[in-house]
Amino acid sequence: MSSYRIASRYAKSLIDLAGEQGKLDRVVEDMTFFAEVSKLKDVALLLKSPIINADKKAKVLDAIFSGKVDPMTHSFIEIILRKGREAYLGEIANEVVNQYRVIKRISIVEVVSAEPLSADALESIRKKLVDSKLTHGNIQFKTSVDAGLIGGFVISFEDKLYDASVKHQLDLLRKEFSSKDYQAAI
Repeated sequence: MSSYRIASRYAKSLIDLAGEQGKLDRVVEDMTFFAEVSKLKDVALLLKSPIINADKKAKVLDAIFSGKVDPMTHSFIEIILRKGREAYLGEIANEVVNQYRVIKRISIVEVVSAEPLSADALESIRKKLVDSKLTHGNIQFKTSVDAGLIGGFVISFEDKLYDASVKHQLDLLRKEFSSKDYQAAI
């Protein structure tokens, strides 16, 4: 079975159970935290190591997460360890977050700009995206700065890309002028 299918099935089970018990938001927070921790090299190696037995892995994870996560999340992690699926825990955590976003209709929009954008600029972008019906009403921004854009911004979400950067416009002009179809009108 593929790792995506494994992660998807376990994530759906956890989301369904958390939803039934009214702990969905808390469990998703915990799994977001777990996804970040599982990106650490030492934790990733621990989870994927076939040499370290499940008891030792459980003790390490217990030391990291005990008292910091909901008992339901803690029990879920223990079940995954007992089933021998700990190598998939990071993927499961990411899939829990992805499925939660689908349920809550949250769109993640990445905005890369030449300079940091103000709250008003982000709100303007949010309004235009919602009005366009290309995203859900709930938008979470991931912003970053790339001075190489010279000016403007690049927006990406789902499978769409909107490039309004000066660098992109200059590249388009460069291609247009270098094409053989262009002839100077003198």
